[in-house]
Amino acid sequence: MAVMEEQRVRRGGPPRRWRHGPPWWNRADGRSAPGRPAGSGGTPGPRADSPGAPGPYSQSPDASGPHIGGRGVPGPHRPWLSTVLCTALVLAGSHFAARGQHGHREPLDGYAYALLLVASGLLLWRHRHPGLVAYGTAAATLAYLAAGYPYGPVFAAVAVSCFSAVVAGHRRAAWTSVGLLWAGHALIALWLYRWLPPPGDGPSSWGQELVVATWVVAVVAVSELARARREQWAQERAERARAARRRADEERLRIARELHDVLAHSISVINVQAGAGLALLDIDPEQARTALTAIRAASKEALGEVRQVLDTLRTPGDAPRAPAPGLGRLPELVEQAAGAGLTVEVDGDPPRLPPGTDLAAFRIVQEALTNVVRHSGSRHARVRLDQDGGALRLRVDDDGPATGAAAGGSGNGLAGMRERAAALGGTIDAGARPDGGWRVLAVLPLTTEEDDR
Repeated sequence: MAVMEEQRVRRGGPPRRWRHGPPWWNRADGRSAPGRPAGSGGTPGPRADSPGAPGPYSQSPDASGPHIGGRGVPGPHRPWLSTVLCTALVLAGSHFAARGQHGHREPLDGYAYALLLVASGLLLWRHRHPGLVAYGTAAATLAYLAAGYPYGPVFAAVAVSCFSAVVAGHRRAAWTSVGLLWAGHALIALWLYRWLPPPGDGPSSWGQELVVATWVVAVVAVSELARARREQWAQERAERARAARRRADEERLRIARELHDVLAHSISVINVQAGAGLALLDIDPEQARTALTAIRAASKEALGEVRQVLDTLRTPGDAPRAPAPGLGRLPELVEQAAGAGLTVEVDGDPPRLPPGTDLAAFRIVQEALTNVVRHSGSRHARVRLDQDGGALRLRVDDDGPATGAAAGGSGNGLAGMRERAAALGGTIDAGARPDGGWRVLAVLPLTTEEDDR
């Protein structure tokens, strides 16, 4: 089993410093015992944050979903039902209105019914050509009024076409068409009535024209209000869709970070222990058995944490069944690193942290130690915990040197650590030390916005 050594930095008080080394680490000067197998730590590859290192979640260039080809987007359907209802209203209403205006206006004939049908029938194309329909209904209605036929619901077709044009965005066509209709009606009622039917008709008053103008303005105002409300609803729907996509992306990244941190650390420990077990299988079966036991424990823990992440996906409305890991499990993490051949010194005691900060701090230490195991030639790391005002300063150092490709900053591990810190309002600084080796420095706030509410 691993040897645990604890020593106080200052007599009788915190912070405390303790060290946990691998099974072959039995000397206080930090050198390995003669029985340590050569190369048992494996041949580390490049750091996870080195440039060009492939990520476990990289996607193929064609990441788009299935699409339907060969078919164009169908245009809007013709509004048959509403057009038929409006036509029936105009014809029936004009028929009854003609009875009350007998002797004052021209009786309805075939030409009148044709104009009514044209004004109403044009509404079939109000979705495809809203501007042209607005002009067409206004012209047909103006021709109907110029012929001296009775007033009635003929203006309903104008109102519907104007409404459709404004909602579709053809506001200028709607305003112009109803403006021309009012101007033409005023010209007929105040001047051209002398030469137009019915014979003997007199001029209209300006009060009547003001009523018509008020009706025109009311129609356009209602249309503009409907357009504004429709645009507002469309913006709200788009914002809800963007928020849903943003939440889905954040959740996807969170799960990717959790799985990466859990699997990268556990598989690194398993890989090192498997190499040690193979090397010791013939010369020291007992040590090989210890390595296999460590592999079993690491794989069991990894499966448990993966199941916990997957359980949150299956039951999104329920609370997690198991508590999230935190710095309280730091001794267990150090023991796992010791099983992979890494001696870790821990200096300081973790303060009380919110659950989110506690999980982020644990994952940052876990990923930093995993990178030391995989990418550093040093078998010794130091973890220091300091409380500086309202922040936790978390520092992980190794003496290096890095093996394989030069360490950079583009790997998933370092990116995940930065995302965790940024989500809490903290920072991550990772890079080579001036005296050699590698350092990861995380500054995490002790309180978050959610805790202050």
